Amino acid sequence: MDEIQEDLGSSPEQFPHGFNVRDDSVAFVRLTRADYEAASFLDARILTPGRASVNLPWPQVAAAIDASRLAEACDYIFHIGHVGSTLLSRLIGAHRGAFALREPAVLRTFAQLGDRLDAEPPARRDAEFEERLGGCLKLLSRTFDAQQIAVIKATSFVSELAAGLLSRPSSPKALIMFVSPESYIATILGGPNSRQEAKVLAPGRLRRLHRRLGSEIWRLEQLSEGEILALAWACEMTALAQAANAGGARVLRLDFDRFLAEPVLLVMVLQHFGIDASLSEVHAILRGPHLRRYSKAPEHAYDAALRRDVLNEARAVYGEEIRRGLTWLDRAAAQFAAVRAAMLFAA
Repeated sequence: MDEIQEDLGSSPEQFPHGFNVRDDSVAFVRLTRADYEAASFLDARILTPGRASVNLPWPQVAAAIDASRLAEACDYIFHIGHVGSTLLSRLIGAHRGAFALREPAVLRTFAQLGDRLDAEPPARRDAEFEERLGGCLKLLSRTFDAQQIAVIKATSFVSELAAGLLSRPSSPKALIMFVSPESYIATILGGPNSRQEAKVLAPGRLRRLHRRLGSEIWRLEQLSEGEILALAWACEMTALAQAANAGGARVLRLDFDRFLAEPVLLVMVLQHFGIDASLSEVHAILRGPHLRRYSKAPEHAYDAALRRDVLNEARAVYGEEIRRGLTWLDRAAAQFAAVRAAMLFAA
């Protein structure tokens, strides 16, 4: 364990896989540069049989962070889910100036922890939460090369932390990704797995949206599938619109459908993160494999044309549900300013 502590300040090889709230410890796994590049999710899926995790008590981790004088210097990709964020992360990471991390589980834990600790006394909650979150962000800011910038693609529900993350003293930058409500609902309806995932996430999204709006107005059993998907869009987009207000000029908006029509927008994305990317470098990245593979499972072919076909089929089969969802969203926007702001943000 002393060896792990000594390694924490030298490179990202000792990855903070998770934070254990119960025993106040951080789990580390050793990852190579190639491991990071391959991983679509830095969560339990990286714990292969030959890669065990090792827990270190938080006081030891904090001492190692302080001794190494690690700085918090990471940027973010926030998104509503199923809007190409993994693809953008891979494209960004293909540039030598970026170190891309996709969905570190430890950030999910802090999003969930922040949610559960709302009832704690503020002084105790804020001090303990901030110390551990700040320490883990410093660990996630490490890069293999000195000139690199760590760009973290968060899980969608980490958007609950986004406004706070963008308000931190390190003044991080962020890319915020979304699609229109119609495109989002069609995307989810176009895939059996995404439909099932949406059902599982619906109760939490309803609770989050109610909390943001300050009113418990809807019940899931009274909503159709299209309306529940519109609610999902509203939940995630209201969080991101709030984050955009906190980040100001440090936030870049990106409609994924627009990006697919103009992939050269990658130049703008890289430059937003302070990465000096030339047009020729970006064209070389775009000629690579990423735009022709499914980013979450690169062994499968997938491109903009196939995505378009899936969406059009969903529109043909589920047109009535899509219309129900859009009607629900219009009513919600008429009633709540936060939903109206989210729709303006995505317009």
